[in-house]
Amino acid sequence: MAKVHDTKPAADGFHMPGEDAPHSEIWMAWPERPDNWRNGAKPAQGCFVEVAKAIAGATPVTMTVSAAQYDNARSRLPDNIRVVEMSTNDSWMRDIGPTYVVNGRGERRGVQWDFNAWGGLVDGLYFPWDRDDQVAGKICEIHRDASYRAGIILEGGSIHTDGDGTLFTNEECLLHPSRNADMSKAEIEQALKDNLGVEKVLWLPEGLYSDETNGHIDNLIHVVRPGEVILSWTEDKDDPQYAISQRAYEFLSNATDAKGRSFRIHKVHIPGPLYFTEEEAAGIDMSDGMEREAGERMAGSYANFLITNGRIILPLLDPKWDGPARDVLQEAFPDFEIVGVQAREILLGGGNVHCITQHVPAV
Repeated sequence: MAKVHDTKPAADGFHMPGEDAPHSEIWMAWPERPDNWRNGAKPAQGCFVEVAKAIAGATPVTMTVSAAQYDNARSRLPDNIRVVEMSTNDSWMRDIGPTYVVNGRGERRGVQWDFNAWGGLVDGLYFPWDRDDQVAGKICEIHRDASYRAGIILEGGSIHTDGDGTLFTNEECLLHPSRNADMSKAEIEQALKDNLGVEKVLWLPEGLYSDETNGHIDNLIHVVRPGEVILSWTEDKDDPQYAISQRAYEFLSNATDAKGRSFRIHKVHIPGPLYFTEEEAAGIDMSDGMEREAGERMAGSYANFLITNGRIILPLLDPKWDGPARDVLQEAFPDFEIVGVQAREILLGGGNVHCITQHVPAV
């Protein structure tokens, strides 16, 4: 069994690297829940295959899949993508996988957060979530990586770091009563510093409009490099997202990072707005937690991309805005190859490319 340390990563000299640091692996989980993915998850599975193939051109990919879906996933995925049987409740690997930390001596360890399906019995999206909660430990076991149990409820999509001492999150999510209601903001911030080896936590006010994760940071912003961020944006003053983006822009414009840098902000216009169609909603099994109704607005975002080994996997969501989003990212990442993947089917499930992937740093 891989060792689980009872100390804290920061005290042991570990920190969370930026997403642009080298990766040895990307983990994903095969979608199959019929109450979240339409038409028995077949359209979503096709989309996940395309994302995995796009990543595999730069980084090895492992897809976890249930026993029932193993043969299907193995036959649909190319041979260069590893398929591993692992039980999950759904397929949001960013939120259920381990958050990795590294030190200066070529070592890495995983951080296991507690997972409660984005809100537990307060406003969680499904029950049970026990299999998802085991995934981080299982991945550390497979890699033979030691780990830590952080002891707080947190999802990987609710944090971003620049790898240089600064962590980004937002109050809407981490201070929500459905996460760690018994902890103060100061206590949560200290837990982030202890577990991720960061020096400064920047608390943006809220996340993207209509985001059912209580506003994950990875739908609102993405870190380009220290002192530089991508921000979801709209010029439509009648869109509820307008005020949210304005507040985020004002916050970041007046903030400095852990090293005292001011921020350069790249605005990337949101797609749409995008809404469930009658056909899409009709293909989803009814359930208690997740609302999937015709006309419901989805939290579409181009900031929800993945950076891996010199390549960016960009969700394509709206012909009007796909091109401008690619242009903004190419300017921000001039040395990166940008690969677009049609991603509406992921968005129908409640997230996007960043949400369904979790990276393992190379050491």
